[in-house]
Amino acid sequence: MFICNHCPYVKAIIGRIIRDTLALASHGIGSVAIMSNDASHYPEDGWGNMVRVAQALAFPFPYLLDADQSVARAYGAVCTPDFFGYNEALALQYRGRLDASKKEAAPESTPRELFDAMRLIALTGQGPSTQMPSIGCSIKWRSESI
Repeated sequence: MFICNHCPYVKAIIGRIIRDTLALASHGIGSVAIMSNDASHYPEDGWGNMVRVAQALAFPFPYLLDADQSVARAYGAVCTPDFFGYNEALALQYRGRLDASKKEAAPESTPRELFDAMRLIALTGQGPSTQMPSIGCSIKWRSESI
């Protein structure tokens, strides 16, 4: 997943991200978060704040810094949050959202789209036929990398 510290869309669902990554881990499914924003223009997304947030929230996944933004470009990430799910053969099977949340968390009864997709992928190797794209803040590209 591509996330950052300052995005209100990420802030609205970070508890659900933690909940779902813990639940996925119990099914043998790993998770990783990547922060690709230009922290020189968005200091809340800087390394020190990444470490602080990851520790304060006890992230159950690595939170990696994509300082040169090459990882986001390679994945085609466009926003935070942006979720990618792969099968055992490392073939992309899910590109979508966590759930129907926007800048506010959706009701607790909202279907857990990413969680359900990843469990399906683990069981069958295939992602769901219907996938809703993520919405959120755009990746904050460095001007020299545009």
